[in-house]
Amino acid sequence: MTFKSVCLTSILALAAGQAMAEMNFNRISSFATPLNNADQTAQSSAEIIAASDDGMTLVYTDSPLGVVGLINITDPKAPKAKGSVALEGEPTSVTVIGNTAFVGVNTSESYTNPSGKLVSVNLADGSIMGECDLGGQPDSTAHTDAGDTVVVAIENERDEDFGNGRVGQQPAGYMVTVGIANEAMDCATLKKIDVTGLTEIAPEDPEPEFVDVNANGEIAVTLQENNAIIVLNADGSVQSQFSAGSVDLEGIDATDERGALVFTESQPARLREPDGLQWIDNDQVMIANEGDMDGGSRSITVFHKDGTLVWESGNAFETPIIQAGHYPDKRSDAKGVEPEGMEIAKFGEVTYAFILSERASTISVYDVTDAANPVFKQVLPSGISPEGAIAIPKRGLLATANEVDLGEDGGARAHVMIYELQDAPAAYPQLTSEGADELIGWGAISGMVADENGMIYAVNDSFYGFQPRIFTIDPSQTPARIIAATDVTRAGHAAQKLDMEGITLDGEGGYWIASEGRTDRLVPHALLHVNSKGEIKEEIALPAELLAVETRFGFEGITKVGDTLWMAVQREWADDAAGFTKLVAYNTDTKEWGAVLYPLDAVEAGWIGLSEIQVHGDYVYLIERDNQIGAAAKIKQVTRVALSEMVPATLGGELPVVTKEVVHDLIPDLAAQGGYIVDKIEGMAIMEDGTIWMSTDNDGVDDSSGETFFWSIGQF
Repeated sequence: MTFKSVCLTSILALAAGQAMAEMNFNRISSFATPLNNADQTAQSSAEIIAASDDGMTLVYTDSPLGVVGLINITDPKAPKAKGSVALEGEPTSVTVIGNTAFVGVNTSESYTNPSGKLVSVNLADGSIMGECDLGGQPDSTAHTDAGDTVVVAIENERDEDFGNGRVGQQPAGYMVTVGIANEAMDCATLKKIDVTGLTEIAPEDPEPEFVDVNANGEIAVTLQENNAIIVLNADGSVQSQFSAGSVDLEGIDATDERGALVFTESQPARLREPDGLQWIDNDQVMIANEGDMDGGSRSITVFHKDGTLVWESGNAFETPIIQAGHYPDKRSDAKGVEPEGMEIAKFGEVTYAFILSERASTISVYDVTDAANPVFKQVLPSGISPEGAIAIPKRGLLATANEVDLGEDGGARAHVMIYELQDAPAAYPQLTSEGADELIGWGAISGMVADENGMIYAVNDSFYGFQPRIFTIDPSQTPARIIAATDVTRAGHAAQKLDMEGITLDGEGGYWIASEGRTDRLVPHALLHVNSKGEIKEEIALPAELLAVETRFGFEGITKVGDTLWMAVQREWADDAAGFTKLVAYNTDTKEWGAVLYPLDAVEAGWIGLSEIQVHGDYVYLIERDNQIGAAAKIKQVTRVALSEMVPATLGGELPVVTKEVVHDLIPDLAAQGGYIVDKIEGMAIMEDGTIWMSTDNDGVDDSSGETFFWSIGQF
């Protein structure tokens, strides 16, 4: 029995056992695209992705560098760089037949004079095997099951800065087919297919976007700006064409820059304007309605190839993403989570659709075995802005290409992520509001505290400045559940000018909250006494001694020992020696302030500081971390200081230095998530039995993958 047949037999056996076990996709590894580059500091990307026929090599387009990158996934849990191939142009798409990649390459000198080529690349050695002139700008590629034809969508995209930026600009797009024999292109067989005059919107200027081919050789393609779908017969003749139509969206957040998640708004008659498209079977296609010029219905839709509407998700597509904390609030007035790319493949007896949400950085997994009744299965985390996906059913794998590279700003690099279908529980999300009495959107979790009732209370930070909230989390469930959200208010309205970074119990049914100040934005450093209803009953400003030396890196966590509140200051203030930061004390009875000094580890890059403080038993526990991400991350740890050393000295004088003990290295925990090491571990809660729960801050899904990890590191 061959290796391939063993893998397939294993997957089929697993699928057959689904009645006894729930099958889930879980992320098992990631690959940073700069690892394929000679200059690893150069901006890189991964956009469209495909795999060799044996499933051992991934190939992705890297537009900024003008290359395709190759990854060896013989061991999918340990992907290895296989180098890149320069293409003398901008690669826009790739499809693979056997061990040959067929890459659409944009070589246009302008919008009015577009050009491009189809390049074949040997995946074994990276050699270029052939080129065919396409005559226009390619956007996507696909191939027949028989491997005898490559189909290319020639978009000839519009210039959005010309005139009103709308379609109606020449030259028009079209479709191309190229014959393939033994993985070699025959340019003499290249056929251009005219698709003008078929759409209601700008029929003279079709812009083909995403193409797929079914088992019968029929070609389906979206025309996003034209809000249309065209189905071609195998010979290129038009079988059908129809409008993608519109959706009446209800229960969405449609207001930008509000800093609040409010899902009570609507967008009537929102054009779908689909991007991604895949055949579910030989009769039905699914589309991802990203939107572009006028629309974007935030949904996915199933059409019969004759244009009959089969199924529409409506706002239900966004719901699991919202519940998992991945909703991108800054995109609310535009197109929400933006479903864009997709992949559909059969694993055993189940046909899965994988829908990529560009702005939420998620993969929504649906069972589409019954195309008329798709069933949501799970939401997976991806890198920042997933653009393309490829399924490898024979190996039980899925891979995504994530295009955003934030390396220049010290952020996450572009990544390829790899997932495996497992007989195991879903590893993500680890925190969700699913099951709550209402739809609760959340993100940017910062400080946390545990209650004796088994609940954890957490606050969000200033990203949601118009919706400061205390979340009630039940960690006894898997995943942990946000069961309620309490608004923090001042005089009956959402409290403004807060950056809540820490929370502790007041012992009377309410809370003390630490708000990190930023004086250049008129946000004061403060302690807030809040009742169980979220109403601010008392606000305490910093004393003059601290205000004279404060910086923007203020309180990050708060805990209570008797009548004394202790706050961790993130980084050195003006009067602190390098490598030392304050633990500030405030006595709620005597109103006296004091502090001790905490010694920070040394770092070679970036900065290091504190993110949380909690008391348990005879110790105060803290999160100490650097601000580095991915491979650059070196220090993410839990430390502790004996309570006997927490004796505050008078401000303005010499402060005692406490002794710290490192009790847990968090980097292996983060690496076990299968993605890159995130930078912001900000929350920690300690249960009565000493079990410690940790959480990460997803920055409101802004220049972030949106992932929130919520896990226990055991008892201490």
